[in-house]
Amino acid sequence: MPTVQVLDAKGKQAGSLELEAFGVEIRVPLLHQAVKRELNDRRVGTHDTKGRSEVSGGGRKPWKQKGTGRARQGSIRATQWKGGGKPFGPTPHGYDQAMPRTMRREALRAAVAAKLAAGELSAVETLDAADGKTKSLVTRLGALGIDGERTLLVVRELAEPLARAARNVRWLTVETPLHVSVYQLLHARRVIFERAGLVALAEALSK
Repeated sequence: MPTVQVLDAKGKQAGSLELEAFGVEIRVPLLHQAVKRELNDRRVGTHDTKGRSEVSGGGRKPWKQKGTGRARQGSIRATQWKGGGKPFGPTPHGYDQAMPRTMRREALRAAVAAKLAAGELSAVETLDAADGKTKSLVTRLGALGIDGERTLLVVRELAEPLARAARNVRWLTVETPLHVSVYQLLHARRVIFERAGLVALAEALSK
């Protein structure tokens, strides 16, 4: 059964936490599918080019069909003309990919298990910034051995002072257990869970 050490605010061991919910096989194809789905869902899909029927002009035949010595042409807005329509260009469409709920939950469990196996996941009793100051938050993270590397912080509840303190730290992402994603977990170099947040996520994935 996976176990993670729980640290206090000063970075010293304050206990341990058993994580039965994350004792799963790390299936790389499943993680790849989950990440690809999430990134595709972020795409707007508004790319568009105009075909020959959408560009303006070209209402008449440029020259008569025969007798000029030139190739026959029907419109100056055909695809071979400068300013003409674009052949086989992109059109607006969605990139959403369906993924069963069971697979999404399994991928999230596997992502946490992968971070545990790599030694990149830590847990703290609590990590807040009651004063809303960025400097205070960075100091607390420094006590945990985090200084400038891409970090995901998962808290039980995202209070306004913490959100205000974290928004100026470009390498830090703050999320709650119910909204954390597979991509966020795998993209971060370090993952820090509040004890209550990790327990909440384990309970949610065990249902």
